[in-house]
Amino acid sequence: MCEPATVMKTTEWVQISCEVPTAMVESVAEYLIELSSTGVTIENRVLDTFSLDTLEETPFVSVTAYFPAEGPVEEMLRHIQEYLAANGPAYPGYVRSDPELKRIAEEDWSSSWKENFKPLRVGTHLVIRPTWEEFAADAADIIIDLDPGMAFGTGTHATTRLCLTVLERILSGETTPGWAARKVLDVGTGSGILGIAAAKLGAEQVVAIDVDEDAVRAAAENCALNGVSAKMQVSDTPLAMIGGFFDVILANILAEDLARLAPELTERLAPGGFLVLSGILTEKEPLVADRYADFDPDPVEVLREEDWSCMVYRRQP
Repeated sequence: MCEPATVMKTTEWVQISCEVPTAMVESVAEYLIELSSTGVTIENRVLDTFSLDTLEETPFVSVTAYFPAEGPVEEMLRHIQEYLAANGPAYPGYVRSDPELKRIAEEDWSSSWKENFKPLRVGTHLVIRPTWEEFAADAADIIIDLDPGMAFGTGTHATTRLCLTVLERILSGETTPGWAARKVLDVGTGSGILGIAAAKLGAEQVVAIDVDEDAVRAAAENCALNGVSAKMQVSDTPLAMIGGFFDVILANILAEDLARLAPELTERLAPGGFLVLSGILTEKEPLVADRYADFDPDPVEVLREEDWSCMVYRRQP
């Protein structure tokens, strides 16, 4: 999952690594993301360059989170130990062990995860290519060159892959033949990966917003790298200040935030438009579904991968 999110300014970090059974990885990763707000890395998995089908399962996997060294590290460690002790016994093979701590410099952290970020094919024609990797593309491939830096979104996590898969179906006309999306809104753009994909798949205008300045910077750089800067506007403008209507709205954020933003997201959806909500743990689908039942867009489908869900809505034309 190597997907850093909101990052505090610091020069030294503490990484806390937990060795857990494979079946426990997603729940631990989600907990550490919420606790650290910096994302996690998952190691001890061998991944083929092109497909997740070759993912090699191992009995135990190391899940690592990062915390600013000047922060309450001991308190965070205690929370993690309590979480593992309370939840670990429910997973076969769990053996209680103390998480490992290691201090690292920011430059080491910001580059170490790159070792596990390889070219990845998503959907039918999309290929995510790290800027430091070579890839022999087919004629029909749509290449997204990416250097996420300190921003969320490499395409390797299920939430992003689900969004990209749905987005390709919508913008290619597979979902609704004869219908075209002109304007796209990407809420919580991170590295800009979803907005860039929308621009490359034919959207005429993409508005991408994020509250994190590192994300805005990374997304703007990735737009330029992919030659879509003329189509894509990236900023830290609050959602409440975004005007107009959009044919596709993408929001790959936490389920709780999706529920909170339901009025603001739905009121910006154009007639016939699609609302794509991801970042939802499958167990939290009812939270999102119940909230959006109060608004106009109709549910279209739910895609699931691992423990994650992507919920798609459409407003009547």
